Amino acid sequence: MQVFFSLLTFSWVSSVIANGNKKPSDLGDVPQLANIDHVKRVFPVLLKKVESFSNESTQIPTLGLVKALFYILWKDFVVTGFLALASSLSNFAGPYLIDSFVQYLNGSRAYESQGLVLVSAFFVAKIIGCFTKRHWWFKLQQAGIRARSTIVAMIYHKSLTISSRSQQGNSSGEIINLMAVDAERIGEYAWSNLPLGYIQEKFQDDLMKSKDKRMKSTSEILRNMSLLKFQGWEMKFLSKIIKLRDEEEGALKKYMYTLSMSSFIFWGAPTVVAVVTFATCLFAGIALESGKVLSVLATFEILEEPIYNLPESISVFFQTKVSLDRIAIFLRLNDIDSNAIVKAPKGSSETAIEIMDGNFTWDLNMLSNSTLKDITIRVNHGMRVAVCGTVGSGKSSLLSCILGEMSKVSGSVKVEGSKAYVAQSPWIQSGTIEDNILFGREMDRERYEKVLEACSLKKDLEILSFGDQTVIDERGINLSGGQKQRIQIARALYQDADIYLFDDPFSAVDAHTGSHLFRECMLQFLDSKTVIYITHQVEFLPAADMILVLRDGRITQAGKYNDILNSESDFMELVGAHREALSAIDSIGTTVDQEQSNSSEKIIIGNESSNTDDILVSKEHLVQEEEREKGRVGFSVYWKYIITAYGGALVPFIVLAQIAFQVLQIGSTYWMAWASPVLATDPAPVTGTTLIIVYVALAAGCALCILGRGLLLATVAYKSASLLFHKMHLSIFRSPMSFFDSTPSGRILNRASTDQSALDMQVPYQIGSFVFAVIQLLGIIAIMSLCAWKVIIIFIPVAGMCIWLQQYYLPSAREMARLVGVCNGPVIQNFAETISGSTTIRSFDQQDRFQDMNLKLNNDFARPKFHAAAAMEWLSLRIFQYSSLPSEPPLIIESNRPVDQWPAQGEVDIHHLQVRYAPHMPLVLCGLTCTLKGGKKTGIVGRTGCGKSTLIQTLFHLVEPSDGYILIDGIDISTIGLHDLRSRLSIIPQDPTMFEGTIRSNLDPLEEYTDDKIWEVLVTENGENWSVGQRQLVCLGRVLLKKTKVLVLDEATASVDTATDGKIQQTLQKHFTDSTVIMIAHRITSVLDSDMVLVSRTRSD
Repeated sequence: MQVFFSLLTFSWVSSVIANGNKKPSDLGDVPQLANIDHVKRVFPVLLKKVESFSNESTQIPTLGLVKALFYILWKDFVVTGFLALASSLSNFAGPYLIDSFVQYLNGSRAYESQGLVLVSAFFVAKIIGCFTKRHWWFKLQQAGIRARSTIVAMIYHKSLTISSRSQQGNSSGEIINLMAVDAERIGEYAWSNLPLGYIQEKFQDDLMKSKDKRMKSTSEILRNMSLLKFQGWEMKFLSKIIKLRDEEEGALKKYMYTLSMSSFIFWGAPTVVAVVTFATCLFAGIALESGKVLSVLATFEILEEPIYNLPESISVFFQTKVSLDRIAIFLRLNDIDSNAIVKAPKGSSETAIEIMDGNFTWDLNMLSNSTLKDITIRVNHGMRVAVCGTVGSGKSSLLSCILGEMSKVSGSVKVEGSKAYVAQSPWIQSGTIEDNILFGREMDRERYEKVLEACSLKKDLEILSFGDQTVIDERGINLSGGQKQRIQIARALYQDADIYLFDDPFSAVDAHTGSHLFRECMLQFLDSKTVIYITHQVEFLPAADMILVLRDGRITQAGKYNDILNSESDFMELVGAHREALSAIDSIGTTVDQEQSNSSEKIIIGNESSNTDDILVSKEHLVQEEEREKGRVGFSVYWKYIITAYGGALVPFIVLAQIAFQVLQIGSTYWMAWASPVLATDPAPVTGTTLIIVYVALAAGCALCILGRGLLLATVAYKSASLLFHKMHLSIFRSPMSFFDSTPSGRILNRASTDQSALDMQVPYQIGSFVFAVIQLLGIIAIMSLCAWKVIIIFIPVAGMCIWLQQYYLPSAREMARLVGVCNGPVIQNFAETISGSTTIRSFDQQDRFQDMNLKLNNDFARPKFHAAAAMEWLSLRIFQYSSLPSEPPLIIESNRPVDQWPAQGEVDIHHLQVRYAPHMPLVLCGLTCTLKGGKKTGIVGRTGCGKSTLIQTLFHLVEPSDGYILIDGIDISTIGLHDLRSRLSIIPQDPTMFEGTIRSNLDPLEEYTDDKIWEVLVTENGENWSVGQRQLVCLGRVLLKKTKVLVLDEATASVDTATDGKIQQTLQKHFTDSTVIMIAHRITSVLDSDMVLVSRTRSD
């Protein structure tokens, strides 16, 4: 009985409410979900049903998804249907009893205790209606949370199995939109189907397509924000986002005004029904007694709420339909072909990898033009195989076909044993460095230490205050490209796999570290393993048992180094270029020795291990926790939102429209009650015609007020959402790089998708509903005071109790609502990481672990959502948070603009430069002083992680120096605007970047150059294949067009072969002879012709 009472009264949640009054609630204070609500229990059932329905050829995919959802939720639908029926019947009991009550008050008594019976019946009906409605609402919320969680898990599951080709057509932003917006809408499913809804469906479909395009572009921009900052392009790309938002707002405006018209039509419906009812009674000669009139009006008033909600219900229905269609389309995308490779039992043969007559493609629509053609190789267990070839020859694709990532056109692939894969572009998971290395395996301390030693990571970890417990985000904050690559290699080595696949693992590290990695990892740690490695470093080829030379997707040569060395072939061309580079080194060796003997100056770029900053560093993680406001939401927050649009000028008119509506509605009821006789035998105060005409006039006035209120509210909502969107995105784009380094992209995407969607569609209407309810309540109090002032005596203590309960309840509900928003960020972040690292996850066979991680994050999100009867108004606060981020220095300082020809010489003077990434972190640059002569080429070499890239970031003012300054042609770069600085410099960054669009838009994002100029660059660089090396060549094309006086190359040739590297150097010499060129490089050959070389090291080196 106690359990039943607890469930009936929701007293089981009292402990959560009580705890929230003592302190702000954290996730640990929220009880776990019941087993029936646990997504890990429900998801397998939904997955099985969707798969069974999708196997039926006649099954409509969207309908199959609906049927699968109904299968797991049908019990909830039955229970809520019963509760809805009980609630409706209890609500109609009141109007049914009104006539009897009026008759009783006028002296007509059927029996002595009739009054007591009527009052008791009213009371019992209200109690039943209250309990059934609350449980009905709660069960719907529970079903919605369950549906949303399982759909999110389903989308995540699909993202782990989707083919690479399908994923190219669906960016991470679009997939996140499915999870953050569409899955949420499915939890708000409603019934109804009217013609007006189809118009809303069209607008909703247009709105979601526009939102998809915006989120796709936003996701791409966030991934490449450092490049935009370097090039000074952030405002150009912000305008691109604004343009996409304008398209979205066009659909949003149409949708909101259609919703307002729907409200007007459906608010007018009860009036029409009432007029027809009363007119029919008059024509039929039926007397309109006041009791019957009040009973009918009360019935219509009950119907007003569902009728008023009907437009929103239709809206939610079609939003849900659009979302279901979009999710179904995504679930229908092609998966990776599970039959592409045959996994042979371990130990069944001597062959680890065998490809026979293989033809592979990335695009099944272009079978005649396969990416890899006629591939036949056999790799035995324990062999070491090197893969080499020119840029775009298909080297990375060869590894992809072994992993099963490519579509197989013909032939066979057999793989025996477990695999570990190291991608060319490092993929780092949010979490600690230790978690990234262990990657789901148990800690084996001895093996772990050996891996750190082999990957030369121990010295790097000593610099970090938390060592391997340092938390990093998916971009690897404050880790150099070489450090991220070595963490990747360590992750692979720790897995103890049978087959290791390395995609150019040494390009991001310096020559000394590369030699150490090859010796310690390839030759010693993996001496008994099967290893296939792609490399451009010819010096690592002789140690291979077999070398594969690729050209245009074909294996042109295969064999040992000495066997194919003397052949007239592509391999000889690669080795020849390397030998020429080595000869150049030998020829200048004597000169270098002489220069070193004449100079004793040493330049320290990296951090000093003896610096006290290292010892006193504050123990904080590098990734910031998400901001979460605590305490009550002040009125200033709501006021700031209210005055956002037109300074709040339209808000008084909205309130006046609601007041007028309330007055007219009360007036129409009063008129009908006054103008109708109490008994049929009493004379009527007015004629029937007058009665109907006045009522119609008053009711029409009500409907017009609703129309005016709806249109004004839609205008305010649209304008507020638009202004806050612009303000938030301007603030984000103008934030310093430190914000992006410490804030996971998923968290920003959460604000741009989920929170912005709430601001567009929910917040204004819920604030409006609150204001309208207050006005309605005041109107009811006023009428009660006039008709029966004694009710005030009861009303005052009841109102006091309600206020006390609200104040007791609100702190917990508010914190729960905030937790919902905070817990949604990790879900989105996990999605974004998984999509970008899906190949790595699949190669390690870690799909199940990541699926379990997603289910846990889903449950963490569902727990506070389940325990909160959450109002959504607080979400506007999160938009305001990102609208007030710290900004970078001004883009342009009008009082100190350099001349158009600046820099004319390109001389860079660096004076006592000290740089740290945050006040609590150690110095990365320690008092660097040097001069880079104008028009000269300066090479910067040194060990990874010792500050080379930091120097470049400081030169472009992405990082503020702690001390010292940089002069370019005598101008302190900190005194001029960022746009004036960055637009006059050029850079080819370490990570090559291409944006979605045409080749032209990638070469000339700002649309500054003619087609002839662009074609000249394209023909010169032949940028037609988009491997990592080719993407780097596109970046070279950009700087050739821009042709500034200062050019920076940050590991620009790391991903290309030696021959291509030589061609790039020749191009730079030809086009930048009079420019200052600063080149960070790991290849000694790249800096041989430099006029000066800076050797970067730490003092402990």
